[in-house]
Amino acid sequence: MIEASSSSSDYKPIDAGAYIARCFSMVQIGTIEQEYMGETKELNKVRITWELPSEKKVFKEGEPEKVLTVSKEFTLSLHEKANLRKFLESWRGKGFTDEEAKKFNISKLLGVPCFLSIIHKTSKQGKVYADISSISTLPKGMTCPEQVYDNFEFSFTPFDQDKFDSLPDWLKDKIRTSKEYITLHEPSDHQVSDSDSLPSTSDDLPF
Repeated sequence: MIEASSSSSDYKPIDAGAYIARCFSMVQIGTIEQEYMGETKELNKVRITWELPSEKKVFKEGEPEKVLTVSKEFTLSLHEKANLRKFLESWRGKGFTDEEAKKFNISKLLGVPCFLSIIHKTSKQGKVYADISSISTLPKGMTCPEQVYDNFEFSFTPFDQDKFDSLPDWLKDKIRTSKEYITLHEPSDHQVSDSDSLPSTSDDLPF
């Protein structure tokens, strides 16, 4: 779900439509409790963000235009039925082999352009938000403008306090509820292993 936060009461979601985009941010939220198909489950989540370099907006009077961004959260799973796997396969333009799907370094997505389709949905609270309905490689002959925002990656191994502090408050609060964050602040009772970081794989894949 893409639901941008805003302190302004006149917040409006990005217009529905098709956009050239580029991935620039990858934030590991960690393992949190979330309702899924009517059940409360523990899911390891990641938030991926894209810039839309051709779309700009003035957010505050007196300040220059800024490039718009959209985000979507996924469960960190490449199971054959997982949404993240389907999303990445659509982005790559081909499926994963069983071997490739065992581990895939999703941080390789940083800086990679794509073509996004955005639709509007309404939350249970009645708020209209923008959601990425599909993703694909750029159509032939289409190019993505130069990257605007610096690549940003946050994970728990290693935990970077400065990067964490730079995140919006609502996202920091969400991360603080994760098992990984709690573990890092209770080292006598728990340990964070390499398996808690963003998945990794070999470098021979297209991302």
